[in-house]
Amino acid sequence: MSKVYVFDHPLIQHKVTIMRMKETGTKEFKELAKEVVTLMTYEATRDLPLKEVEIETPMCRTTQKMLAGEDIAIIPILRAGLGFVDGMLACVPNAKVGHIGLYRDPDTHMPVEYYCKLPTDIEKRKIFVVDPMLATGGSAVDAINSIKLRGGKDIVFMCLIAAPEGIEKLSQAHPDVDIYIAAKDERLNENAYILPGLGDAGDRLFGTK
Repeated sequence: MSKVYVFDHPLIQHKVTIMRMKETGTKEFKELAKEVVTLMTYEATRDLPLKEVEIETPMCRTTQKMLAGEDIAIIPILRAGLGFVDGMLACVPNAKVGHIGLYRDPDTHMPVEYYCKLPTDIEKRKIFVVDPMLATGGSAVDAINSIKLRGGKDIVFMCLIAAPEGIEKLSQAHPDVDIYIAAKDERLNENAYILPGLGDAGDRLFGTK
């Protein structure tokens, strides 16, 4: 089964709480999303491989460590997943960025794919699929299905807030995909929104209704 990492860092918890507040405006919400994602990326990339390289400092030559390769792909699920990209690129600026477009049918609550564009060498990269909310899990499952069909193998999923129902569905569908979340919430309501949640992440990021 998937490993599920819930971040307990005080800075992450503090910033997510402000994001939840209904009076938090679009500008602040977007800035907080970038800050939280940067902190999450710092931890989620802990196991990236390193190699030793010989460099010269102003004082002497020395052997130090650098990333063995920056073969990372960031794949936001459109549109709300776009709010993750800048925060991740602050940590891994050479990562390639792909996009998967999904929307949730308002009647069935099932995801419908309308766009998919991935790096051509996706099979060689460590892939971070990102979306602010993991609610029913349908969008995450379908996005990862699409990536695997196109050759992606080494995949993790990152989100701000997750419901138990979404975690379970994603874990069962893709037990090889680890899940990183900033906060695990209580449940879904009758409209498949997370409680207590933070509302519609896309609307709050982009100022739409």
